[in-house]
Amino acid sequence: MDKVLSVSLGEIALKGLNRKYFEDQLIKHMRRSIKDLGFEKIYKEQGKIYIEAEETKFPQMINRLRKVFGLVYISPCIRVGKDVEVIEKAVLKMVKCKIEKDKIKTFKVDTNRADKNFPIKSPDFSRQMGGVVLKTFNELSVDVHNPDTLIYIDIKQNVYIYADKIKGYGGMPIGTNGKGLLLLSGGIDSPVAGFLMAKRGVEISAVHYHSYPFTSERAEEKVKDLASILSKYTGKITMYSVNLLNIQKEINAKCPEKEMTILSRRFMMRIAEGIAEKQKLNALITGESLGQVASQTIEGISVTNAAVKLPVFRPLIGLDKIDIIEIAKDIETFETSTLPFEDCCTVFLPKHPVTKPKIEDIERSEEALDIDYLIDKAIESMTITTIE
Repeated sequence: MDKVLSVSLGEIALKGLNRKYFEDQLIKHMRRSIKDLGFEKIYKEQGKIYIEAEETKFPQMINRLRKVFGLVYISPCIRVGKDVEVIEKAVLKMVKCKIEKDKIKTFKVDTNRADKNFPIKSPDFSRQMGGVVLKTFNELSVDVHNPDTLIYIDIKQNVYIYADKIKGYGGMPIGTNGKGLLLLSGGIDSPVAGFLMAKRGVEISAVHYHSYPFTSERAEEKVKDLASILSKYTGKITMYSVNLLNIQKEINAKCPEKEMTILSRRFMMRIAEGIAEKQKLNALITGESLGQVASQTIEGISVTNAAVKLPVFRPLIGLDKIDIIEIAKDIETFETSTLPFEDCCTVFLPKHPVTKPKIEDIERSEEALDIDYLIDKAIESMTITTIE
């Protein structure tokens, strides 16, 4: 009677001939997540992944594994052979644990007989095991509709008995849907955008813009702290730090004040595209939400998009701020995001920013700027940090 962790897959289970590729990527990220804790073996068995490790390490492993995209549930299991008496003992042990831990009064047994060579059909075996439980624990009763606990029995090559399902984030394994460059500010939105695209299998790098010395070094450290929190979900992040101050000075000196925000935004996108193309990244990712600030109107987003050719992913585009904050709290970036350190967007901030820019007006203003020179100088002076 062994203790193992079982991992249930989400969308990966629906994949066809390339399912093995997704499973292998998932296992790679699982290994990365728990490698320092130590484990004996990770193996696949009929639709699930199992981990052999010391039971004392299960809580830490579960906490880390639930952050690995592609997993929907993690369950501590008792693993036994197909001897019915041994299965009974394992079921009783699991039920006793639930009584002591959760003070349950009702239960239901749910059997999944993946191995059709096992002689007893699933409904019959559930009733048989339920009878054993009732005979042993007089204080319990069966509730098939709303039980305090479900006792699951998976009959495969081995038999697995479990009761708890710790929810993961689901999604797709990192790296199975290309690579993206996240425009990471110190605010609430962009870390959430990075999290959501990573959940869809995108490998994340990040670019951060600052205006040092107008913005402090601590403001940049705050963004690195956010990247560090994100890396718990995404794995290693390469972060490019770009000083935007010279570009902002040029815009302030030569362009209408009201266009500062949208012009700066177009430069950010162009610089990000330059980095992405050089690093062979497939898309840009932003934390924009429609109508949230002056530059995030339909007109503003359209003018921003026109500056680049790469696809731009905006996973927050239709979310309310409350929804975004809830995700930020869940992934533990909210507290860091709300620290009171300025970012580059506060430098030369116009009193009345244009909210419905026209592309012809913006392009006319940009004629006063040496765009290629300014972009090249900004990229040449950027710093690169690897964050894990």
